[in-house]
Formats: sequence, C-alpha cells, structure tokens
Amino acid sequence: MKTILIYLSIALFLFACKNETKATENTINEEVVEEAIDSIIEVVEAPIKKSTKQLKEELDAKGFKTFDYVDEKTQDTILMQQYFIAFLKRGPIRGQNEEEAADLQKAHLAHLGKMYELGYADISGPFGDDGDIRGITIYNVPTLKMADSLAKADPMVKAGRLEIEIHPWWAAKGFPLR
Repeated sequence: MKTILIYLSIALFLFACKNETKATENTINEEVVEEAIDSIIEVVEAPIKKSTKQLKEELDAKGFKTFDYVDEKTQDTILMQQYFIAFLKRGPIRGQNEEEAADLQKAHLAHLGKMYELGYADISGPFGDDGDIRGITIYNVPTLKMADSLAKADPMVKAGRLEIEIHPWWAAKGFPLR
C-alpha cells in the first residue's frame, strides 16, 4: 500500500512539473496536487484495521475477558469485551459549602477527563434527573480491582460526596454509540 502511495505521489509531482509552464493550469494543478497529497496523507495516517482475531489476542494478552460469536444474520464474528460500569451515587457527605462543592466538581471533571485521555474510561456522564444515582463511567480496564481503584481516586468519591457501585458489563468491541 505504501509503495502505491509513493508511486502515486511521484506521478502527481511529475504531472505538476510538466504543466508548470502554463500559468493558469499551474494554479489549478497546484490545487489538485495539494488535494491529492492531503488525501494520501489521510490514507497513510488512517489506522490499520485489525482483524477480530488480532483484537482478541491483544485484549487477552492484556488480561481482558473476551468472547466472540458469529452473528447468524450477517455471519460476522462479533468480539465481546468485558467493561466495568461505575455508578456514581449520591454520597453521605454533602455538607460542603458552595465554593467547596464547585472546587470538587472541577476536580471531579478533571479526573474523568484524565481517565478518558489515558484510555481507562470510554465514556462518562451525569443522569438527567435528580435521583440517587448521579452518573456513570464505563471503564475499559481488565479487572474490577483496577476499575474500583480508578473510580475511588475521584476527588468527589474521596470527599464522600459520591459513592461508587461497579458492575461488570459486556459490550461488542468497536461498536459506536448511536
């Protein structure tokens, strides 16, 4: 694939040079060459899609629990991975003043952002009601112990404003939310 892209780049370069003497065509060709180069860069930078077998082997090697099955309708092999859902529940210590609560919220959001950036959490968010379960985080880690440790590192949990309840959860690997 890289060889084809190199030959394509050279051909585009030669094509652009051939037409360099024509001022009006040169402007058009430069735009075409720039678009082609941008397209080539996108193709080269695009991640290589791994097979289900490769993904399964990598996850298993890292200690994740997985299984796969064949979808009867499409005959596709679907890889299932165990994740951990942390329910963030209203904690017993909610007497912080407004400034303390705002500081805790800021630190809480920073913690969740860090979990996402490091690849430990795939998605987090609050619930839209005012119930006892305040939100969730889905941890993409191999063990319950690790998910529990990361969840308990949240400043809101440390302060007692939130409590954590974690459950293992299975989902198809790579399927997006819709």
